[in-house]
Order: sequence, then structure tokens, then C-alpha cells
Amino acid sequence: MDKKVRVRFAPSPTGGLHLGGVRTVLYNYLFARAHGGDFILRIEDTDQSRFVAGAEDYIVECLTWCGLTPDESPLKGGPHTPYRQSERKQLYREYAMKLVNDGHAYYAFDRAEDLERMRQQYKADEHSTVQYDRRTRQL
Repeated sequence: MDKKVRVRFAPSPTGGLHLGGVRTVLYNYLFARAHGGDFILRIEDTDQSRFVAGAEDYIVECLTWCGLTPDESPLKGGPHTPYRQSERKQLYREYAMKLVNDGHAYYAFDRAEDLERMRQQYKADEHSTVQYDRRTRQL
């Protein structure tokens, strides 16, 4: 089965576009073009505590200046809209509820301090990866 290549660049609007971001978007753009695919711009704006007003516009301006025009984006639209993650919250909520209702996920009631203490303990025990201990699974 032949499927069309779809690649995306998903910056967070937390400031300007830096050189590493330009490199990543260039790779994705060129890969899409080389394979007759689509290049999508998706804005990862769910972390509102780090949001910088005007950053999304600046990112789009930088891409335009570089000649890297997306086939689908928040401004251009496309078949898989919306392209701002904050506008997809309801969809994510529906899928999260399905996972909970089907027994594949559960609510956790840990406080930020508890999670930080757990992280620190894992580091102290020299674990390479922090894993959640499921302490609130049965609540």
C-alpha cells in the first residue's frame, strides 16, 4: 500500500526560531519534497506558562524568509485541522476519557512535590530512567 509522506515541524511559541530549529525544519521540508509528500507546521502551544506573544508569527515569518512554506499550517489550514495543539484539547480529552473508561489509563492525584521527590529518589538510587511508581492507581 502506497501512503503519502507527511512530515511536520512542531515548534513551541516560546521565543524566536533558533538555528537548531531551522536545521530540523529544513530536513523535514527537503524530505517531504524529495518524496512527493507534505510538510506540515503544527504549533505546540499547550504549555501556556512558557508562551511568548508574537512568537508564532515570528516563526512563520522566519520560515517564509527561508522559503520553507508549509503545505498545511494554522494559517493555511488543511485536512487535519486544527494545527495549534491548544485547539485540539477537547479531542485529546475525549481520547483520554476513552482510555480511562476502557481501563487503559487512570487518574493520578500526586502533588508536584511528590513527583519531584520521586525523581530525586530515582537519581539518588542511580536509576538511568525515572519511572512512575503508580502509587495512586488504586485510589
